[in-house]
Order: sequence, then C-alpha cells, then structure tokens
Amino acid sequence: MAQHFLLSTAARTLSLSVVARMSDEEARVAFQAIRWADNGGQPYCPKCGCLKVYGFKTRPVWKCSACRHQFSVTSGTIFDNRKLPVRDYLLAIAIFVNGAKGHSALQLSRDLNCQYKTAFVLAHKLREAMGATLDDGTELKGEVEVDGLYAGGHRKPANEVANRVDRRLAEEQTGKRQVVVVIRERNGRALPFVFRKESDAIPTIRAKVASGTILFADESRQWDALHASYDTRRINHSEAYSKDGASTNWAESYFARLRRAEIGTHHRISGAYIGAYANEMAWRENMRRTANGSQWRKVMGAAMAHPVSGKWAGYWQRSA
Repeated sequence: MAQHFLLSTAARTLSLSVVARMSDEEARVAFQAIRWADNGGQPYCPKCGCLKVYGFKTRPVWKCSACRHQFSVTSGTIFDNRKLPVRDYLLAIAIFVNGAKGHSALQLSRDLNCQYKTAFVLAHKLREAMGATLDDGTELKGEVEVDGLYAGGHRKPANEVANRVDRRLAEEQTGKRQVVVVIRERNGRALPFVFRKESDAIPTIRAKVASGTILFADESRQWDALHASYDTRRINHSEAYSKDGASTNWAESYFARLRRAEIGTHHRISGAYIGAYANEMAWRENMRRTANGSQWRKVMGAAMAHPVSGKWAGYWQRSA
C-alpha cells in the first residue's frame, strides 16, 4: 500500500524552528524576495513603480527618488501598518499553514505571545489573502460536483426532546446559519460561495461552470434548475453515496474539512465570517498535496500581493 502524502518526507519541507531562529533582517529579506520577485528581489516604489529607490541607515525603509514616497517591505500589503516584528509574521504564516483543519486565534495568540485581538485579525488577514487566490477567472469544466452545507452561527437545542427540531433542515434555520455551496472539479480545485439558501447559488454556478460540463449533485430539489443548462446527474444519498459514476464525494471531502474546522478547531464560527473560513478550507483542500514549505511561500506571496484590507485594517477601532 502506498504511503499517504502527508506521512511522507516530501510533505515536510519547512521547520518552525528554522523560522523562529531567523533574525528580523533575514525575515525582511525573505519577504523582500517574494514581494519583488519580478525584479530579482530588489525593491521598487509600490506607488509609481520607479526602480530608483534608496534605503535609510537608521530604519528598514526605502524612499522613491521620483515621487518621494517612503515605504517598507510590507507597505501597501495586507500587513500594512504592522506592529509585530517581521519575523513574527513569517512564523505566524508557518504555524497557520501547518494546521490541516485550521488554526484557532486563541492558539495563535499563545504561539506568538500576543493579544487575542492581534491573532484574530492576523488570522483573518491570512484568510482574506488566501481566498483572493482561489478564483483565477477561469471556468470549471470536465466533471464538476455541486453541494451545499449549512454552517456558521448557532442554534441552541431545546432542553426537552419533544421541543427539539432537526437543525439540518433549511426551513428550521434561524438566519444565523448560512449555506456554503461548493463547486468542485473532480481531481481539481474547489470554489466555495455563501448564500442564504441553495437555490440562490444557481446563477453563480452558471457563471463559474463552463457549458458542456457534466454536473453532479444530490437529490435536493434546489438543483433541479441545473438540468436546463448542464448534463446533470444526481445521486440519492438515501440509497448510495456513489452509483453508476454519480456522486458528490469530492464536494463532501471539502465539507468534511470545513465541519472538522468548525467543530474541532474553532468550536463556533460567526455567520458574518463563514465566507472567510470557507475560503480558507477550500485553499487547504486545493493544496492538500503540496508540501508545507511551498504552502508557506504561497501564503507569503498572496499576502504580499494583496492590497490593504478594507475590512480588517483598523478592525478593533471600527474604522472599517
């Protein structure tokens, strides 16, 4: 029997101890090499693009000769106006990507010895940067699976059995829980979206899935409208999980990761942030056969390429 990828040495190309022993200068060089990889790691002005910049001896910033703009290695990125040392951000990314089912903000605050609020915002900035890399604008094609899962929020069960309801039923949702609809290519990438109900996803599915695609879905009546646009094949889960080639097992694999993150890692996910966690789990699912060192560099690159967050910059000051 072949060894599972995550158990092999190929999956382990990053050591936390190596990152933790980095100096701030080494960490800045690592960020610099990724942010300005298109210029051989040499900085240029993020405002006007001028290549002629010069550094200061007293602090790690550069100044543009053309527009006189001063910038650091994280200026204009998701880490703009950072307070932690640069090395701590490298370490935080390494810790974050190593969690197969996610990493809670409370645990991250203990790992970095920082306030919970700092770790909470940092983790969400990473999720935002990771989520921005999921949709490259190309349509999904071939064999694609579609399914939905209610997640986020919380409905407290009634004390007495007679008053309890099946919380899995859409009509019994309180409005706090929303449905995460995933569109996933078999042996390919997953794209998650958040809606109030599954039928709201139909226009998005038509926009993201190429015509001529074979679509697989379960027997929910919410997917009946897909038959008009695709060769849609259905699987009745009350009879089998896979039958005659029809299944939604790839979509369920993604949902298994999201469920374990919600139940086992975070314990509770606010309905307002379920989209961020859905994107994170899709990124992890898409990168499940990628070494942790490569994942680390990809998240660094996503963070350096992402502009200042409109949601998380100044979050605790309510500036957003």
